[in-house]
Order: sequence, then structure tokens, then C-alpha cells
Amino acid sequence: MFGIELTPEHPVDEVVDLGVRAERAGYDTVFVTSHYNNRDPFAVLARLAIETERVRLGPGVVNPYERHPVTLASQVGTVAEESGGRAVFGIGPGDPSTLANLGLADERGLRSVLEAFRVARRLWDGERVTHDGAFQCEDAGLNFDVPGEVPVYVGGEGPHMCRMAGKHADGLLFNGSHPDDLAWARDRVEEGKKERPVEDGAFDLAAYASVSVADEREAAREAARPPVAFIAAGAAPPVLDRHGLDHERAEEIGEKIRAGEFSAAFERVTPAMIDAFCMAGTVDDVAERMAGVREHADSIVVGSPIGPDLDEAITLAAAAHDR
Repeated sequence: MFGIELTPEHPVDEVVDLGVRAERAGYDTVFVTSHYNNRDPFAVLARLAIETERVRLGPGVVNPYERHPVTLASQVGTVAEESGGRAVFGIGPGDPSTLANLGLADERGLRSVLEAFRVARRLWDGERVTHDGAFQCEDAGLNFDVPGEVPVYVGGEGPHMCRMAGKHADGLLFNGSHPDDLAWARDRVEEGKKERPVEDGAFDLAAYASVSVADEREAAREAARPPVAFIAAGAAPPVLDRHGLDHERAEEIGEKIRAGEFSAAFERVTPAMIDAFCMAGTVDDVAERMAGVREHADSIVVGSPIGPDLDEAITLAAAAHDR
């Protein structure tokens, strides 16, 4: 897979245009992010299903708390129908900061994610499902046929989520941009794959990477500051230690973000943080980092910010991938 993450913080028409551009540039999968404070991902995916011909399309990633898992299965099934069988299902435990706004932060967990996609698979196969676990449904079914196979990608970076994906899902969308992080993820996935049924087939470990590419190195690195700030603020202590990053500095960034002082947070991002948490620079710089990551990952998804100029960066990131 060579994918791209599009964020509907822009009007739907603009995001759809970016998805069409991505297909022309050679990407084979388009994920649309899901956060309540942006536009609805399924509205974008419905348009992309009509206006693209080849790329796989799906949410990247939804969680099973804001929407009932049966509803998610129906929405992804609708994308499959509208796109002629090109749907992919990205599901994970959700972004803790936005879930906190909805009073759902304490709901996050591995069990809900696993049960949600297991039930979805049964619904796509035409079954009627009764389930009593992390969520409930009784004699639920879809009133339409879902064409094609819908690959399930778990979005996450914790050790248990990585192992669970390796055991049960079709792939893992691992939030990481550095070879060291992907090497760690590979080890966790392989632990899970030891219990993976042979009939479940191949598994795809995808680096869901923050990328910022431009003709000018410094412009690309400056554009990387906002996503890197959020990544650094949420990074677990072992991840900071893996890259030799200052815990206090990361905590300061988090405090500024929580206070809504975003400019101050972005200013506190260090060059070492950019190196650790983003593929940032020229096409050659990004190509070199992608090559290092692919020593451990099976595929790459180009994620936010992509670059200071989105239209240009989509093409430049594809060029880096093809080097």
C-alpha cells in the first residue's frame, strides 16, 4: 500500500480535489481522518467514491464510541458499494483530546476496537448479528450487499494494540515516521502474528507517517512544527527516551496546547523532535527516511502536514516514495 491521509479541515470540495490529485500522482489508498471538530469523513468519502476510479477509500481512523459499531459497518459498506468494492476500514481507539471534549476519554480501549471490526466483518458477509460485549446489538443486519473484500486496518501505537492487530486485523496503521519506532512496532506485530490463523492471509504494517516535503528544506521543517508538537506532547516516556528527547520540554509543549497557546507550543518544538516525529525536508531527505522506514514497515501512508503547499507536496511525496 502507498496511502495518503487527508484531513477535512478544509471544505469538502478542496479535500476531494486533493484525493483526485493523489490518485493521479500514484497513491493507491486515500484515508480521510475523523474528528468531530472537522467535516464529516463519510461525506468526503462519498464524493471521492464517485470522482475516483482506482484508489481504495476509507476512514483513517474512526473510533467505536462516537458512532455505534454497527452504524460504522453500514457507513463503510456504503463506501464499498459506491466505489465498486474499493473500501478499506481504518478503526482505532480514537484521539484522546477530542474524545475528552465529548466525555468519552475513559471509553478508549482495545476490546471495543476488536469487537467492532469483528462484528463489521460478519455484517459485511450478510449475517444478522447479536452481540453483548463492549457494545450491544440484537439481530442487526444490513439491508444491502457489500461488494468486495474490506481490509481492516487498526490505527494505534501501543504494544497491546500492535499485537492485537497482528493477530486479528489485515493491517496496522502505526503512527510513526522514524525507523527506530517502526522496528519496535514490527517486533510487537510479530509477537501477535504468532497466534494469527494461517487462513487470515498476509499482514500489512503501514507507517502512518507525518510527512512534510517541499523544494526548500527549511520551509518543510517549519510546516512540520504543528503536528510534531501534538505528537511530542502525547508521546509516552519510552518513546521520548528512544529518541533522546527532553521530557520536560515535551510536557511544556503539552501544557501550552492544553491552554490553547498553540503558537507558543509550536515554537518550543526542537529540531530533534522534528527529526524523530516527521519525515521533513526535500524530496531527497524524505526519500532517504522512507527507505529507512521501509526496512521495517511493509508500506507507507503520507500523513499531516504533507507539506507547506498541499497540492505540490502530494506530488513531491509520491516522487520521494518512488525513489
